[in-house]
Amino acid sequence: MSISVFVADDHAIVRDGLVALLSAHPGIEIVGTATNGSEAVAKVLHCKPRVLILDISMPELSGIEVARQITTALPDTLVVMLSMHSGAQYVFQALEAGARGYLLKESASAEIADAVRAVDRGQRYLSRKAAEIVAQGISERQGVSALDSLSRREREVLRLVADGCSSARIGELLHLSPKTVDSYRSRLMQKLQVNQLAGLIKFAIQHGVTTLE
Repeated sequence: MSISVFVADDHAIVRDGLVALLSAHPGIEIVGTATNGSEAVAKVLHCKPRVLILDISMPELSGIEVARQITTALPDTLVVMLSMHSGAQYVFQALEAGARGYLLKESASAEIADAVRAVDRGQRYLSRKAAEIVAQGISERQGVSALDSLSRREREVLRLVADGCSSARIGELLHLSPKTVDSYRSRLMQKLQVNQLAGLIKFAIQHGVTTLE
């Protein structure tokens, strides 16, 4: 079965280029395009693609807001954010909004098909340069002792959370109830002194628990 993909970007040359590039890959089908955030939300809610490739900076609604709305309304639609912005704060804003991937436009042509297939498999995907920038840009580094304080099971849960698995899926993999998984997640946030999912993902990247590739 083909992976259905929707492309939202206000720059025609980028949008058309991505459509042409992805259409050339077997197993990927373009099901729609949009030129602004409001149009993207309306069309995606209607056609329910598997993957939404979304420019972070668009008229009417930003890509961050579109990602929040779509991931809430359509949890099975996976967002890959496309951006010219390379700062770590943009990457984590996108992940916090529900994006499963983040690509820099300068490398999109080489990586976009890999990103689509990766998120379709249930993985997260950061472009190589974005991953390097995130690793270098985290200024508030938590000590190694924080990682050492985690039990083996807590590390397993952290890795699976960072990889994008739901509590139900983690429970299946580790033979735990979803309620127990939620308890582990809460305990991790307390131990690592973070209060959002993005914080857990940031910690996991920084300490090599996951690479998000």
